[in-house]
Amino acid sequence: MKRFDDYPKSIKKALRYIQQDASLVLLNQLETSLTKSIKKRKEVLQKKEKEL
Repeated sequence: MKRFDDYPKSIKKALRYIQQDASLVLLNQLETSLTKSIKKRKEVLQKKEKEL
């Protein structure tokens, strides 16, 4: 697993925002959005692996 300092700047900013400032409503919205995005990306990568 990568160290926190090795992540892109945008990810570090997002994680700090989530940890320090995000409200409960926003956390729920972010969780849904991030989960969908991660799932979609995984599907694309898995599809590419199967094609090889």
